[in-house]
Order: sequence, then C-alpha cells, then structure tokens
Amino acid sequence: MDRIDRHLLKLLQEDASRTNADLAEEVGLSPSSCLRRIRRLKSTGVISRIVALLNPAKAGRGMKAIVMVELERHGEQHVRRFLDLASREPAIIQAYSVSGETDAILMLRLADMEEFDALCERLFRDQSNVARFYTSFVLRTAKEITAIPLQEAWR
Repeated sequence: MDRIDRHLLKLLQEDASRTNADLAEEVGLSPSSCLRRIRRLKSTGVISRIVALLNPAKAGRGMKAIVMVELERHGEQHVRRFLDLASREPAIIQAYSVSGETDAILMLRLADMEEFDALCERLFRDQSNVARFYTSFVLRTAKEITAIPLQEAWR
C-alpha cells in the first residue's frame, strides 16, 4: 500500500458514498486509475465491506451495554461454543474472546431493559457455561469511530 492507497482508504472511511470521480480528484488520479485501486483494495481484502452506519437512537437501539463474561469451564471449545451462541444474538454487535480476568466481552445495542433481560435469560442462565457476568451500561460516549488508523495518508 502506498500513500495514495492510504489516502483513498482514509477518504472512504470518512464517507464511502463519495463518487469515484470525487475520490480520483481528491487524490490526483484519473477516475479509471482510482477505480482500479479501489477494486484491488477490495479484492485483496483490505476493504472487507462497505456499509451504512446508522444512528442507534434513531434506529431504536439507543441503549448500549458492555458485558464481561466469566465461564465456568475454560478451554478453546468452551469459549468457541459460548461465542457461537452469542454471535447468533442480534443485539450483540461485537463479541470477543479476551485475556485477563474475564473470558469474553460483549458489546450490545438494545431497545430497552426488557430486551436485555430476555437476552440474559437465553445466554447466561442454566446450561450456558457462564459462571458470572458483569454489565456496564454506557451513560455517555466520548469517542466511537469505525475508522481504522492508518499511517499518515497524505502530506
């Protein structure tokens, strides 16, 4: 990846709806050269997908929670089984196996407490292999971005 690729990626992360002609002009390429670069970035997997970012509150998902999970039984198969179960829950927008005191961290976008309670019943009760879970509800967001930091894209 050269500096033009990094600049294109920066621009696309800011607003992927920009036209190819706008992008080409911004980075100083012809539209055809710009399109070839973007297609290459997609085919090599640098760009994994292009999506629309929604306003959670306006989409009815204004409640955000972070859940730290401790499993009773450890080991790759137990963690994988729990994460597979968690990944099937629509309200869970991110699920991670982590090091440290907890085994997994889940990020949730919820409509309300009733939805959270129902999710807890499905994921954390009975035969789920969950020893404990700790939930923090986000009161205020200081920073939340989707952009991946890149080396200086343009000088």
